[in-house]
Amino acid sequence: MSSEPWGRVDEQGNVYVRTAGGERIVGSWAAGSPDEALAFFQRKYEGLVLEVDLLERRIRETDLSPKEALHSIERLKETVATANAVGDLDGLVRRLDALVEIVQQRREEIKAAKSRALQEAREAKERIVAEAESIAAGNNWRGGGERLRQLVEEWKSVPRLDRKTDDELWSRFSQARSHFTKRRKQHFQQLDAQREEARLRKEKLVAEAEALADSTDWGPTSARFRELMREWKAAGRAHRDVEDELWERFRKAQDTFFQARAQVFAERDAELRENQEAKEALVAEAEKLLPVTDYRAARAVLRSIHERWEAIGPVPRDARARLEGRLSAVERAVREAEEEEWRRTNPEARARAEATVAQLRNSIAQLERAAEQARQSGDQRKLAETRPAAPCSKRLRRRWRSSAAPDP
Repeated sequence: MSSEPWGRVDEQGNVYVRTAGGERIVGSWAAGSPDEALAFFQRKYEGLVLEVDLLERRIRETDLSPKEALHSIERLKETVATANAVGDLDGLVRRLDALVEIVQQRREEIKAAKSRALQEAREAKERIVAEAESIAAGNNWRGGGERLRQLVEEWKSVPRLDRKTDDELWSRFSQARSHFTKRRKQHFQQLDAQREEARLRKEKLVAEAEALADSTDWGPTSARFRELMREWKAAGRAHRDVEDELWERFRKAQDTFFQARAQVFAERDAELRENQEAKEALVAEAEKLLPVTDYRAARAVLRSIHERWEAIGPVPRDARARLEGRLSAVERAVREAEEEEWRRTNPEARARAEATVAQLRNSIAQLERAAEQARQSGDQRKLAETRPAAPCSKRLRRRWRSSAAPDP
């Protein structure tokens, strides 16, 4: 009989393994010594150890799923429990049970990670939907459409949620995209209609501008071109290619008219420069009358200047106001001199001045008599009351002198 810690061979050649549950026969041996029998079944145990080592490494070092790992552990535990081998089979079972704990812990970690991932995915998709709905409510047609296409790609990169939640969020996302697409289509249809209306209005404006391009009715036509430009700006924009073509035609018609007008005005101004020089000389002659000392002689000279002024004719527009202003200043000075002379020699004013002089003389005489009587009578109170008479008399005399009308 042969024995070792984990097994033995009896006299009949039966091989036993020792476990916590007691001994059990794992085989029989008749072709050699008991030690050889034990060695044979120990090698089978070593094969089991190798399987447990490999499974343990897979669980610890690879991303083996918990489900697959538990299945492998249970299968290997059954193999160990019924293995025809001699060794520490209970130790192998304990190692496998320890692996079960590791797998259960990993399962919880994976579950928590999956929960976090789902929460992040939900938040990401809710953010995508919220942004899509914001875009759908706005009017950024170009940038909004491009951003919605980017959001679709972002949606595809986010993991799926539970069917109900995923379907609800996708429905909102899809509705937002559809709403934006519909509104953008309506916007561009309306814009196309507005641009077509603008094209029709601007074609009419161009036709009128081209009809006016050769006009020589400078004033009214210039005013009409300004009105046409205001109407052009108010008409809005047509499609770009049509807009550019119509603008070129409109501008060409404008340039044709205003260049012709500028040339005519330039030729006319050249002719009027001689008139300007002549009127410059007349203004200089008029300004020599200043300051006015004899308004009658000055008025006669001005009358002569006016006759010659009218005979000369028009001057360039840029000189007209300046020349007329200088001549008007001389006329105003002559008129003011005449008015001053009239005021000085006016009979009514002279009569009013003489009346004032008489009244002042009478007042002065009364004041002087009252003062003299007070002095003679020794009436100090009366004298005190009439004491201001002297300075008052002086003031009255000065007033009389200033009010007296001079002889004509």
